[in-house]
Amino acid sequence: MILEVKDLTVSFATDGGVVRAVEGVSFSLGAGEILAIVGESGSGKSVTAQTLIGLTRAPNTTISGSVRFDDVELTDLDDEGLRGVRGERIAMIFQDPMTSLNPVYRVGDQMIEMIRAHREVSKREARERAVELLRQVGIPNPERRVHDYPHEFSGGMRQRVMIAMALSLDPDVLIADEPTTALDVTVQAQILRLLDQLNRERGLAVVLITHDLGVVAEIADRVAVMYAGQIVEEATLDELFYDPMHPYTWGLLGSLARLDTPNPERLAQIPGQPPSLLHPPTGCRFAARCPHEFDACAEPPPLDHDRCWLEPDDQRRLRDVDGRIGLRKPVVAR
Repeated sequence: MILEVKDLTVSFATDGGVVRAVEGVSFSLGAGEILAIVGESGSGKSVTAQTLIGLTRAPNTTISGSVRFDDVELTDLDDEGLRGVRGERIAMIFQDPMTSLNPVYRVGDQMIEMIRAHREVSKREARERAVELLRQVGIPNPERRVHDYPHEFSGGMRQRVMIAMALSLDPDVLIADEPTTALDVTVQAQILRLLDQLNRERGLAVVLITHDLGVVAEIADRVAVMYAGQIVEEATLDELFYDPMHPYTWGLLGSLARLDTPNPERLAQIPGQPPSLLHPPTGCRFAARCPHEFDACAEPPPLDHDRCWLEPDDQRRLRDVDGRIGLRKPVVAR
């Protein structure tokens, strides 16, 4: 495995108390693999991703656990050591390309600055590299567009620029945080095809952060489902879509419009709201929203494929009550 995360916990001291944004998160990533981390907004996906490369370090932040990249413990590195990893070995595409690019600098100048910060090359060589990267990600007339400002690109093209910048130093791991947010479906499909192509051609390992299970179905190999700062289920792509086990995962899948079933009067939805991470529940964090809650849920369940006290046979029976995936009526407490 090129990246191994074990028992990662991240909390922030605020005026209102300590926010436990990520708690006990563990996963691994192999070379050439695409791991999707999915969940509602506020579930801890982006905090997890940013912590991997040291972007959440601050005086009010407490981080524990292990993040090992290529047998190097990243949590032990100082800021100087992280600069040798960030961008060069692990690159990140941020959620909003418009705010990630400096609006007063030309796109090419921003790419050149990044390349020359890590490589001893001339400005001309860095510019040639920038032009070639823009060509690789499908931007037409890269020799001309390299001189344009971010506002002269469409949303999809700006996202391609961000991907080009992330690839400029040939990283081993790419973290893509909501790379298709606010893009129309045709541009979204183009970005996903580009990420899939880069994964296959370069053997690039990808951590894909998203709330869109349609995006996950396109390119992911494995999926980690996060809820309230914890991973509640980890599965292969086929397992997630054909044999999901955690009730929260059923809710996410049940909220999708499907073409292979009769149209319901309305889409299923997960009732309630996620818990406050200032005061998270002591037991199962999904219990208050789960119609299958029973006595054991007062204790925190361990993560064994999924974080649920229901037995696998009961999970499948409840999940498949009328042939549709979604939250169902409660069972009698045992």
